[in-house]
Amino acid sequence: MPPSVEDQLQDILASIVEIQDGLRGAGLDQFLKDRRTRLATERLLEIVCEAARKLRDHVKLEEPGIDWREMVNFANRLRHAYHATDVEIVWDIIENHLPPLKAFVERRIGAADK
Repeated sequence: MPPSVEDQLQDILASIVEIQDGLRGAGLDQFLKDRRTRLATERLLEIVCEAARKLRDHVKLEEPGIDWREMVNFANRLRHAYHATDVEIVWDIIENHLPPLKAFVERRIGAADK
């Protein structure tokens, strides 16, 4: 059975939390130097992006401020152009795209719990 919307949201949230916990206190320079952390982060970002890609359109329409298409494009680059992954783009996604996605998912999960 395919994952439900709730499962997808939980996967997104869990992966974002794990990324943020793993990078707590780190900056771009440290991230650039730590290959193992980069690889783990990229894998977690694949999960985030793939789960976001599979969310139903009505869910995505609830948060038009998120660039859902960019999430899909980024996931494709991670999977198919792994050899050309730009670490600064990964860092930008972490710093600028994950916080609003996390906030949306937390709101959505919170609303479902009520």
